[in-house]
Amino acid sequence: MNIIEYENYQEKKERGHSNFPYITYPCSIPLDFSKVPLHWHDEMELIYIKKGQGIVTVDYLPYHVASGDILIIVPGRLHSIEQEKEFSMEYENIIFEPAFLLPRQADICATNYFQPLFYNQLNIPEYLPTCCRYHREAARYLDQADFLCQHRPPAYEISVKAQLLQFFYVLFTHLDHSADAASSSQKPAASEPALCQTAPAHRKQARSMEKAKLISKHIENHYARQLTIKEMAQVCSLSQSHFMKFFKSVFGMPFIPYLREYRLIMASRLLLTSSSSILEIAEKTGFENLSYFNRSFKAMYGQTPREFRDHGLHSS
Repeated sequence: MNIIEYENYQEKKERGHSNFPYITYPCSIPLDFSKVPLHWHDEMELIYIKKGQGIVTVDYLPYHVASGDILIIVPGRLHSIEQEKEFSMEYENIIFEPAFLLPRQADICATNYFQPLFYNQLNIPEYLPTCCRYHREAARYLDQADFLCQHRPPAYEISVKAQLLQFFYVLFTHLDHSADAASSSQKPAASEPALCQTAPAHRKQARSMEKAKLISKHIENHYARQLTIKEMAQVCSLSQSHFMKFFKSVFGMPFIPYLREYRLIMASRLLLTSSSSILEIAEKTGFENLSYFNRSFKAMYGQTPREFRDHGLHSS
């Protein structure tokens, strides 16, 4: 189960497959899970903080977010979500395919705005804190889309798409149009808070992020089987010693503890969203020894897998 499947599991169970590729679901850290590990995907993602505070990292840049803040995750961007100190955070994930905003036959909206955005040729603000002067306007369209998805009046899909287009209209109209529209960077407007703007990546950082993306995607796709440092080093064309230094600098801990934590996070979600036995979940998430899985899980979550499942099911 990869990150997107892991995040969307409940939504897919409830709705099944749909030709309306716009998914909204609430999450809570640490109630639902302790963190969302560093990952990337081809879908567009909006993270809308509803309550509390936490940390969202986008392409190595950490944002200390709080209620009302919005983050725009363009396809291909590395990102993670984690708890900040003892605080909890409730947030909403909105995920949709880029094609949702692209017509079958290219028009000026696609060629001038959305295609450059999705191919990283055009940057929009990736972080909208509540202090942004256009935050309220942008948030209003997401709130209306939420209302429509909850109540589903006739033809609500048309209006949801319209709200999303209006949301991006707000973002695009606050770009610095004195710069080349195809530029990969935008100069911050003098009146805007610096936090509302993205910064161009240096070549070294860009290479580093490409290696990090290779690593995270390989872990995502293969964490359930044995993964060695030698294999991981080969994935990103580094020596084993260089890989270990690089991994710790980017992911914040050595590879082996990170892989164990990643597996435990995946196991925690399966405990709450599947009927598989604890042994089956241990095996599905890369633990060959059930006793080791139980000890590791309790060390991380303060409960045995069975206690964690029972508590989660009774509180839902």
